[in-house]
Amino acid sequence: MASAVVFPSIVPAAALGRDRTVAPSNRVTLGLIGTGNINGHHRETFLAEKDTRIVAVCDPVVTRRRAFRDRINQAHGGDVCVDYRDFRDLLARQDIDAVCIGTPDHWHAILAVTAMRAGKDVYVEKPLTYTVAEGRRVVETAARYDRILQTGLQRRSHGAYRYASELVRNGRIGRLTRVEVGIIGINRGVQAGRNFPATAVPEGFDYDLWLGPAPVTPFSPQRVARGNEVCYWYYISDYTTGFISGNGVHFVDIAQWGIGDDVKPVEVHTHSADIPADGLVDDAIAWRSEVLYENGVRMSYSSEGNPHPDGIRFVGTDGWIHITGGGALIASSTDILKSVIGPDEIHLYRSPGHHRNFLDSIKARRRAAAGADVGHHATTTCNLVEISARLGRAVEWDPRTERFASDPEGDRWLSRASRAPWRM
Repeated sequence: MASAVVFPSIVPAAALGRDRTVAPSNRVTLGLIGTGNINGHHRETFLAEKDTRIVAVCDPVVTRRRAFRDRINQAHGGDVCVDYRDFRDLLARQDIDAVCIGTPDHWHAILAVTAMRAGKDVYVEKPLTYTVAEGRRVVETAARYDRILQTGLQRRSHGAYRYASELVRNGRIGRLTRVEVGIIGINRGVQAGRNFPATAVPEGFDYDLWLGPAPVTPFSPQRVARGNEVCYWYYISDYTTGFISGNGVHFVDIAQWGIGDDVKPVEVHTHSADIPADGLVDDAIAWRSEVLYENGVRMSYSSEGNPHPDGIRFVGTDGWIHITGGGALIASSTDILKSVIGPDEIHLYRSPGHHRNFLDSIKARRRAAAGADVGHHATTTCNLVEISARLGRAVEWDPRTERFASDPEGDRWLSRASRAPWRM
């Protein structure tokens, strides 16, 4: 039986914007793709913005998406939001302006490209993509279809990281020579070297759709757990490059903000990497790498304490600045942190908040704080670190062609096979 939608004959003042709410014509209508931990955060943040209305959610797990739908409808005070199993049904809706993608990494590129081709602006979680080739496709698609894209490098919208990068770019530590980055390699509770028995796929879980372009593998609850649980997909090579990019891309991005977004890596050497030989986890869980940039700056990037502490340390000829993952700043001299950036000096992109910036950018049709090019640059550097780890040697990179220098073996790692029909 076909269903019908009945519209009220009396239009409330809120719909016209007369009760100090936002008129529908000035709202950004949004769909959420993925209902895990990170999109739970995005959901609440977007719900707090008066000029945004979430009208659709999508997830291959029925219980998850319906819980999201119900929470959104509760916040909106009516049956505004509809849930979908398949993202293609959500993207077919002409009344959706933008989507927020919070899925495992192997889905990011396909969803972002498909959404932009459907005329949607895109907020997509970090890392922007799984491979270098996917990242280039996302950048090209955003430009071709004139879409606003914000990737989830939220520290770009945090004042402390901007200030640290501005101090570096304006010479407060002299000439920048080195950057040291340290991040956690694996979350507490995740056990490397452990396998889990296959179990039946729960009712209401479209596991084939969850896998998407990834190879078919036996189901286990640990494989598909959400990020706020003891989650293993973060460290499985079918879906990610582990925390080298899954977490580290945040820190590498800020390092590159201080170095200069137009300065690219040319050589990468992952000197050591602990890649488990058995178990569900098969991405690097500890590593130590060195990245050389075009301007001669070197970035040493490692799992935390190997040897670097948490955060990003910029080292120059006249001092250093360190900013932690939580945004705490210290420096070789207190005078450095008292410095004021003058009106004629370099001022980096100022954002009022990552979500607010995304919405404002949609309305103004202007570049977002962490656009496709920024996301691709940071993710590519992480990909190169992971590729060097897999190859067990240094690699030379041509940032103009986005290929390795006379290295066919390395080039094979720049893309991946996708299971049919999930190809861009």
